[in-house]
Amino acid sequence: MRNTFDFDERLLQAAAAAEKAAAEEFAEIDRISQHGTAKVLRAFQSNRVSAACFAGANGYGYDDIGRDTLDRVWADVFHTEDALVRHHFVSGTHALSTALFGVLRPGDRMVSVTGAPYDTLEEVIGIRGTGCGSLADFGVRYSQLDLTEDGTPDFEAIPEAVKDARVVYLQRSRGYSLRPALSVADIAKIVGITRQVNPEAVVMVDNCYGEFVDYDEPTDAGADLIIGSLIKNPGGGIAETGGYIAGKAKLVEQCAYRLTCVGMGKEVGCSLNQSRSMYMGLFFAPEVVANARKTGVFAATLFRMLGFECLPVPSQKAGDIITVLVLRNPAAMEAFCAGIQAGSPVDSYVTPEAWDMPGYESKVIMAAGAFTGGASIELSADGPMREPYAVYLQGGLTYGSGKLGVLQAAQTMLERGLIRF
Repeated sequence: MRNTFDFDERLLQAAAAAEKAAAEEFAEIDRISQHGTAKVLRAFQSNRVSAACFAGANGYGYDDIGRDTLDRVWADVFHTEDALVRHHFVSGTHALSTALFGVLRPGDRMVSVTGAPYDTLEEVIGIRGTGCGSLADFGVRYSQLDLTEDGTPDFEAIPEAVKDARVVYLQRSRGYSLRPALSVADIAKIVGITRQVNPEAVVMVDNCYGEFVDYDEPTDAGADLIIGSLIKNPGGGIAETGGYIAGKAKLVEQCAYRLTCVGMGKEVGCSLNQSRSMYMGLFFAPEVVANARKTGVFAATLFRMLGFECLPVPSQKAGDIITVLVLRNPAAMEAFCAGIQAGSPVDSYVTPEAWDMPGYESKVIMAAGAFTGGASIELSADGPMREPYAVYLQGGLTYGSGKLGVLQAAQTMLERGLIRF
């Protein structure tokens, strides 16, 4: 690679060694991508996707062929009975909130078996903040089963925890924690345990950051509902907004009633001019997710060589696209994020600063020079400014640009005396 960006030559040598060390993992990522692409292509063909599906409907959206066909395509890709794929979802948290309010009723109990949920769900559930219409305000009870010391689910304690739960909730991704992301095998084990003691429970999986990371999805492992955001993995960097809920038809219907209104559900909600980008995003998603995973693997391999702790460790099977770099230093977090921003295609000239981001308990620093605001499938890095001062790297539409962004982050840390050879 010609040194177009004037990187330190020692850094380039380390990068070459990192790529060589990651070659076998890169090959497995490519195999998973090919499998995902085959699923998506077959679903497009089986559901007779045509140019007519890309035309945007307006008004009430009755008989919106593009919207309805996309739901069927999505259900086929994720092997579910039905799906609700809409640009109306403003974020992954909105889709998750819709699913929880759609399925749970006053007096029901929700139990998270993967410890504390992501920060933005705390107010939705009512863990913090009350009187604003949280689940707790509507009489939904919440409990959580903490993870074991090594960050894995407490499988032995799950039977007692879920025996009277209406919703058994799993967060696949690590969130702002150091615990490993759930593998599909982990999810299958939790589903099996739950079915033995509470066959009527709804197993709901927050699938954000996890789509197309493995050969199978949580619904292949028996999950009843999966939920995610289109500006993460399944939007392929092309969908401009939106989210999805997929799973059992009756449950999807209840969620649709919550999104629109009871009695109308999926029958209303025009697609405007969003259909084409959502179709294209799904089509590109397996390859784009592979690029994001390669970017993360490269970053972890390089920064381990530079003396930092990185997660997941090489022996762990990836469950999401997130790579954690445990920097142990606020200045290192600021430098890394400044470098990622400087290595981005958009807003490369700005400097990220920590701020009180809505929905988060701690100040958050976020580097994201993206074509779509907040798109985590595009190269970005963020984290709460608190111990252990870990930065969470995700995304990379192309591996080449992702690699350059990571190198820019390392270069910035080097120039600030935070990396030494």
